[in-house]
Amino acid sequence: MSTSAMHVAKTGLNAQQSRIQVISNNLANVNTTGFKRDRANFESLLYQSFRPAGAQTSETTVLTAGSEIGTGVRMVNTEKIFQQGNLMTTDNAMDIAIDGDGFFQVLLPDGQMGYTRNGTFGRNADGLLTTASGYAVQPEIIIPDNAMEVNVSKDGIVSVLQSGDVAPQEIGQLTLARFINPRGLTPIGENFSVETQASGPAVVAEPMSEGTGSLMQGALEASNVNVVQELVEMIEAQRAYEVNSKSISATDEMMRFLSNKL
Repeated sequence: MSTSAMHVAKTGLNAQQSRIQVISNNLANVNTTGFKRDRANFESLLYQSFRPAGAQTSETTVLTAGSEIGTGVRMVNTEKIFQQGNLMTTDNAMDIAIDGDGFFQVLLPDGQMGYTRNGTFGRNADGLLTTASGYAVQPEIIIPDNAMEVNVSKDGIVSVLQSGDVAPQEIGQLTLARFINPRGLTPIGENFSVETQASGPAVVAEPMSEGTGSLMQGALEASNVNVVQELVEMIEAQRAYEVNSKSISATDEMMRFLSNKL
């Protein structure tokens, strides 16, 4: 029984260690544009049943509550919390924020379609609209060399004012992707996530249609990490880790006492 108690406490230590790692990653990305905080979810392990509820205690009575002892805890998954982050004004025409639901679509070097909330865009030597890493935004939009002004409307229409023109000229349309279960997306780093069977297929639509949010030019979406909340959860996890460690120490002392006295 004592070794079982140590095992249970060990699962608690592992669980709190995983939780601390999730919290640390949230805090590390507090200034990452478009980052969505993660939350660790836990579940209890199997129970050892010695006498089930309803077992016969006499000819006319049954046990009202069973005798079960848990075997510990484990982390079942981590999930993204897609709460809207604050919109920060940058006054940079290439910065675009999403106000509402949806993801920008970016073609990754391996051919996969990446989805991100980070709208820190620029243009390469060919005028192609890209991310800060140089990956092409989809659908592709080419900004002319002589463009004096770039405008992006709330519904994603991209227009430019070229030298010598009086009126802006439309050059493309930005679209957003939605998912039935965005928490099923797999994060792969660089602020990108990729589609999975759990997320369902991407539903691509123009901004402000089919449930997608609107675009805001000259702004970026800040991380939705709340530093105070994360610090409180870190202290809570630290205390829980200490308690589980004390459980192991207490069990070890009990076993030492038995070995010395018997």
